[in-house]
Order: sequence, then structure tokens, then C-alpha cells
Amino acid sequence: MTLDEKVAQLIQLAVPFYEGAGGEGQITGPMDSLGITQDTVHNSGSVLGMAGAQDVIDMQRTHLSHNRLGIPLLMMADIVHGFKTIFPVPLAIGCSWDMELAEKSAEIAAREASVSGVHVTYAPMVDLVRDPRWGRVVESTGEDPYLNAEFARAFVRGFQGQDLSGDYDRVAACVKHFAAYGAAEAGRDYNTVDLSDRQLREFYLPAYKAALDEGCEMVMTSFNTVDGIPATGNQKLMRKLLREEWGFNGVLISDWGAVKELIAHGIAADESEAAYKAIRAGVDIEMMTACYVHHLAELVERKEVEEPLIDEAVLRILQLKQKLGLFDNPYRAADPEREREIVFSDAHRQAARELAVKSCVLLKNEGVLPLSRDRKIALIGPFASNHDVLGPWSWTGSKEAAVTLAEGLGSKLGEKAKLVIAEGCGIESATKAQLQEALAAARDAETIVLALGEHTDMNGEAACRADIRLPQVQLELLRELRALNKPIVVVLFNGRPLDLHGVYEEADAILEAWYPGSEAGNAVAELLLGEANPSGRLTMSFPYSVGQVPVYYNAFNTGRPQGAPDAQVRYVSQYLDIPNEPLLPFGFGLSYSEFEYGEASLSSSVITEEAPIKLTVKVTNKGAVAGVETVQLYVRDMSGEVVRPVKELKAFRQVNLQPGESAEIQFVLQEEQLRYYHSDLSHESDAGEFIAFVGPNSSTNTRLPFRLEK
Repeated sequence: MTLDEKVAQLIQLAVPFYEGAGGEGQITGPMDSLGITQDTVHNSGSVLGMAGAQDVIDMQRTHLSHNRLGIPLLMMADIVHGFKTIFPVPLAIGCSWDMELAEKSAEIAAREASVSGVHVTYAPMVDLVRDPRWGRVVESTGEDPYLNAEFARAFVRGFQGQDLSGDYDRVAACVKHFAAYGAAEAGRDYNTVDLSDRQLREFYLPAYKAALDEGCEMVMTSFNTVDGIPATGNQKLMRKLLREEWGFNGVLISDWGAVKELIAHGIAADESEAAYKAIRAGVDIEMMTACYVHHLAELVERKEVEEPLIDEAVLRILQLKQKLGLFDNPYRAADPEREREIVFSDAHRQAARELAVKSCVLLKNEGVLPLSRDRKIALIGPFASNHDVLGPWSWTGSKEAAVTLAEGLGSKLGEKAKLVIAEGCGIESATKAQLQEALAAARDAETIVLALGEHTDMNGEAACRADIRLPQVQLELLRELRALNKPIVVVLFNGRPLDLHGVYEEADAILEAWYPGSEAGNAVAELLLGEANPSGRLTMSFPYSVGQVPVYYNAFNTGRPQGAPDAQVRYVSQYLDIPNEPLLPFGFGLSYSEFEYGEASLSSSVITEEAPIKLTVKVTNKGAVAGVETVQLYVRDMSGEVVRPVKELKAFRQVNLQPGESAEIQFVLQEEQLRYYHSDLSHESDAGEFIAFVGPNSSTNTRLPFRLEK
């Protein structure tokens, strides 16, 4: 390969640059300003946002006819929580606490994407999140490093399978965003991140590492700074930690435009310096800017960049193409006929429905749910008949094909249903006529189901909100309906934990549905009518007020903790006007069953490296219906070399119990689970006192003291 051909392999361009798929000739605005020549396009290495079997085949065939060496393109796309069959958003999937279903969702997404011509998905997103103002919390599985790591593994297994080379129903996964993107200051996208190395390793890195340990083929850089240096130009992060310490030898890709953004960050004077810093940091593919193609060859000629740096980047890209079998079959699994059979099949939709049922979280229930089929129901609200239930990363999905709540309830209740539907208001605006129609429907009903939420565009990338309450018109609608003094069930369609003031105190029941995906209405209807029992548990705390943010369960105690036995009234770490605690804690979720925890016990009061201890607790379903309980084990290290969180999730078990049935749940706690990063970044445990907590969430649990001896 010539130097120019090698450098061109390192650029990723969007679909309009390419011939053969109907997109050519549409290069305008910022794309046109890149200054990309036809020769660069013909030698480029990968395409962004391409899907559709016949279009992929046509584009690849045309590209190969122009490429001197016959090097095929990699087709990459954001297949985050489904391709055409859209599963719940990742934050919702996290609330299922179900790794098997999470893996299955990724497997189905991979099958549909692969047959449609996609080779690589930009997923999973495993950023740990603590600030619901940040729009991209919708893409994460929550605030806990252990749970995020487990989901990271499950998603990678689902996308890639056991044999990426031989299994054409799979795609290569790309874990993102490396690193600590979820810690952006003030919950504002693309903003600064400032963490100590110890915090980075303790909380933010475990999920990325878990994805790579599972064999994830690619890593995407984050937009933010890490220790004062933007990730895309950060040699310490990418070369030292990712490549050398962790041994990652896969492809590293920038996020959209991130190489050129080194200039705006202030660590590069121009595009040439941006290219210099990114290639030295180990970035193999530059997405949608042209610093590499315009400047790398010149930097090599001036001996400022060693050509072997470019060679190793190209080799990694070619190796991934080889692993995917593209040199033998550049079209891989793309097959228009099979695409029609597989994509959005009934079996895939059923899987999406099952996961949607398990992802919803019952936040409140004052005896109103499940709904009685004999009572007249008024279904009101901007999401009553709204198809906007897929979430912000569902570009290949079909909103029109998504099942609305009105459709789901209507089909369940049948033609003779006592169901009346009214919009009441839009998501952010209302008319008097809408309100009057809703009030009339509500007066004639016995129970009100109020479907509220956020527009999809209020979540995802570049969708940060300082006020995380529902829009005012929706709160006003709820107040008007509350005045009728009838039972109100609120169903929430949203992508972040909300400030629920104006909702929590007014509603008799609240079901957090998130964005449930293609089968939204059917899944929510099953839960409302009691055909399914809610089992979702929060993986991100709901704040009492946005003024608490960030608020998360595994915080530090401080030297003046509120509520300590010897605490003063005023001079403690507290707010004067609101509680310290979130409205709804990590791990919380209600059920139509009532689970009773018996006395918990430890097999020993002492744990050592050689001798783990067993924690046993009896859980009984005291309710009238079968249900799933998520039993959660937390640990606190009472005295560490650095301060330790008040609780850390160490394990959990899901148990399905019939009415009156009991189960003995046992956890084995190992010494290695008590290790943490010390001030010198060593990873080890300390002898001393600990407390184990077992219960249904992070705030309601039994305390069991034990001691680590070394």
C-alpha cells in the first residue's frame, strides 16, 4: 500500500460520500468543507451509518471497483438497543437486572443488523452515570460499576457471540465512550471531566474493562477531557492504559469530529497538530474529520510521525476486516431476501415485549393496580396514542410500527372495553379544547390512566436539561384531573430519572415505563392489567430535587454525616430545605407481590483469602400472585486506606416465587470482592471490620457485621 492509501484507510466517512447506494451527490455544508477528494473516498476504510442489505451490496460492489487493492469497506452504525425490532432503551434494560435477556436483545439486534449489511455496532455504551441532567444517561445501564460491568459483558456476548469469524449473524461490538464521559460537569454534554486516577479506576473503568475482557473488538474515544487532556489525544489513557496495561490490540475509533475538536479544546493549534496528537495517542480511525488525510503524509515526510505508527493502525483495521471475513466475502451476511424474513419478525418482537415487561419499574401503588377490567377507564395524556416510544437511538426502527398504549390496552380489553381515550395536552403545549375533552372523559370514568413523559428529543446526545421535571402543561393536566378525586395511574415514558414533584404526591400509582420499544403498548398493558407482575428495579436513583444532583447510593459518608449518633443538629453535611436522600433509591421497585425477608445469617464472622463466607437469607412471597424478587447484597468497608462508599453492590439474585412460596438465597462472599484501589493505585483489600447488607434495595436491608483477617 502507498502511504496515501494507508492514510485513507484511517478515515471514516458518512454515506453521502459513496456511490452505489443512492446517497451520492448530497455532500453539502460541513461535509463539503472537509475537502475530501474522490481518491480518498475510493481508498477509505469504513462507512458511518450504512444499513440495508441491497444498498450495502451496491455500495460495496461500487467501492471495490474503484479500490486498487480490492480492500472492502467496514459498515458501521449505531445499533444500540435494537435494529428494526427496538428493545427498551439501555437504562430500562438495566432496570431488568436480567443479563440473559440483555444478551438476547443484543443477539437479536446483531442478527437483524448483520443481515442488513452492518459489520460493526457502536455499542455497548457503558459510561457510569450519576447526573440525570445529562441526556445520555438513557444509553447507560446506571450508576453502579459492578452492575454496569455485568451488562457490558452481556451486551458484548450478544453482539459478537462465540465465533465472530464464523457466525455471520453477529457483528463486532465497539465499547464507548472511553473514558468517563458520564462524569461530564453539570450534566452538560461534551463538558469537562475532572477525576482522580483512583476514582477513574474505582468507578468508571470497570465496565470498559469488562467489555474488553469479553472480547470486544473496538473502542470509541470520548469527547471529554481526562486529567486535563481530551481523550482523543490522550496518550496516557489510550497508549499507556488501554494498549499497554490492558493489552487491547483492537481498533480505536474517535467519536464524530473528535480529532479536529482537539483544536477547540486547546491542545492543538491546527489540524496538523490534531492529527499528530491523535495518531500518537493511538487513534486508528478518524470519524468525520479529515486531519489525518490532509496532514499525516506530510508529518511522515517531515519525520514528525513515524510511518510504523500508521502501519500499526492500518493493520488493526485490516485484521478486523479479515476477522469478519470481508476479504473472502465483502458482502458478509447482507441478503435482501433473508433480510425480509428475519428483520422485525414475530419472534423478535416477542423478545422485545418480554424485556419491556421486565424493564418497567413500579414506583408507587396505593392499591390501584392492577386495573380492574370491569371499571371504566379513561386513558389520557400526550403518550396515550403516541408512537414516540422507541427512544433516541432507534434510527432504523419504525415509530409507526410501534404499539401505542391505547392500542395495547384496547387489544387487551377487547371491543366491549370500557375505555375512552383523550390526549389532554401535547408534550409541551396544550389547548383548552384538549383539556376539556380530557376532563369530560375523566368525569365519565372510574379510573384514570395518565400517560406522561418526555419527547424523544429531550433525551440522548446534546439533550441535557437543567429542569428535569415533566413539562409544565403535563403537571397542570394532572392537577386538573386530581381535582376530580378519582384514582389516577401515571405511566411515564422518559429517558432519565425525573424530579417527580407534582407527580409523586398527586398520583395513586406510578409505573416507570421508560421508552419500552416496539412492543411498548402491549408490554405496559400487560403490567397495568396484572397479566404480568412488575419486577424492574431502578439502576439510577431518582432525585428528590435537581438541587441534589449528583445523588447516588454509593457515596462517601463525610466527616460529619447526617443522622450519626453524636451528630449535631445543624453542623452536618445536609441541605436545609430538602432531604439528603433521593426520592427513590438505587435498587428500588415495587411488585404486586409482597416479599418478606427472614432473618439473614453469615456462615462465619471472619473472612480470609482462603476462606470465603456465606450469607443466607430466606425470602417468602406473602402476596396473592407469583412474582420475581431481586435480592441484593451490599457491603461496606468500615475503615479503608482511602474513604470507602457507604454501600457497594457486590451481588444479586433474582428469584421467582409462587404465592406462599419461600426460597433460601445464598451468596458466597470472597475476599477479592473486598478489594479496592488505594492511594498508590494498588488493588487490594485491608484487614478490618465490614458490614454486609441484604435486602430489596440499597436503602432497606439487614445489617450483618463481619471481619477480614489477613
